[in-house]
Amino acid sequence: MTSSRTVTTALTALDANITVLPPYTPHLKGSIENLNHCATAMLFTALPGYVPKKPRRRPDPRPRTAQPLSFEAFTEHLLAWALWWNTEHRPAELRGATPLEAWQTDPTPLNDVPPADVWSFMLEDDARPRTITSHGVRFRNRDYIADWMTGQAGLKVTVRFMPHHTHELELCTPHGRHLGTAYLADQATDEQLAALRRTRTQRARRLRAEAKTAEHLRHTRFAPATEPGQPRRLDAMTATAAARELDQPPDLAALALPDLIPPAPPPSDWAIPKALRARTRPAEPSASSEDTP
Repeated sequence: MTSSRTVTTALTALDANITVLPPYTPHLKGSIENLNHCATAMLFTALPGYVPKKPRRRPDPRPRTAQPLSFEAFTEHLLAWALWWNTEHRPAELRGATPLEAWQTDPTPLNDVPPADVWSFMLEDDARPRTITSHGVRFRNRDYIADWMTGQAGLKVTVRFMPHHTHELELCTPHGRHLGTAYLADQATDEQLAALRRTRTQRARRLRAEAKTAEHLRHTRFAPATEPGQPRRLDAMTATAAARELDQPPDLAALALPDLIPPAPPPSDWAIPKALRARTRPAEPSASSEDTP
């Protein structure tokens, strides 16, 4: 929704006609749907590693003859296909002309907008004044800073940003003049981000397994009936097992920190519950006790 609002604001500023089509109506935007279909049928299906939206019920027993393309190679193939489509491909609907030739011969007038005026329209406006401090600019509980901010403390600015691109911001004056780019301070390293992604994947896998187990346990079965009467549940279990499951609290420490290191034992004169004392590390022998024969 954010990107749609940004595009709508940009097109409104450029005095363009905006027609919002209802969702799930591909017949109302046939040219776009046809282009996507042609790209899939003419390019993507021929690439190694392509998987259709509706895979076959039985997996293909034939081994793969080639490895999937890298991102760089895929981008090169896609750009080459787009160039061929616009400059060499001649659809029957265009009566032998290429899409580029049809575009160039179209008499519809065009207004060229300077690139310096276009970039700001494609960014989301925070619509809130901010002040440059010694820590930079505060945005969504994070600091953004740049070299050009030196000596600019106290300057009022507005923030413009690309949705989902949180590594940098564009700062402008309240009147819209561009000042410069600010970058996220104390940005995590690639190793930290990789470890974070692995942790999130493990947590998502564990939560899915727990949800599956909980759903299986929640499912209730009933005995078959041949006569009208009250349904009879088939969920018999021992009272001990039921009490154990009811009294078992979630281990929040294990969920938050799987590799949690138990804390050191408190001083002996502290009064704490036995349950907490049992979860601490064993007391290390003192040096005096080791020296004692």
